[in-house]
Amino acid sequence: MPSITKFCYTCDSDEPHRPLTSPEKSWLKERTSRKNVEGFFMCQAPKCRNVRSGFNKRPFDPVIRVPLPD
Repeated sequence: MPSITKFCYTCDSDEPHRPLTSPEKSWLKERTSRKNVEGFFMCQAPKCRNVRSGFNKRPFDPVIRVPLPD
């Protein structure tokens, strides 16, 4: 998956982000009760994994972090 540099609210800097994988999308749908999570990205900075949308750098309060894969 291609990385896109976006501002990360939790890192307070521009960081590489990637679109969510299918299992991550399913997890986010369950966590937020949203029907569509196609526009969300995950920060790839070490130990961050913060979720943001393409247009909103802080869509959740408190922030949501994608859990590490099993």
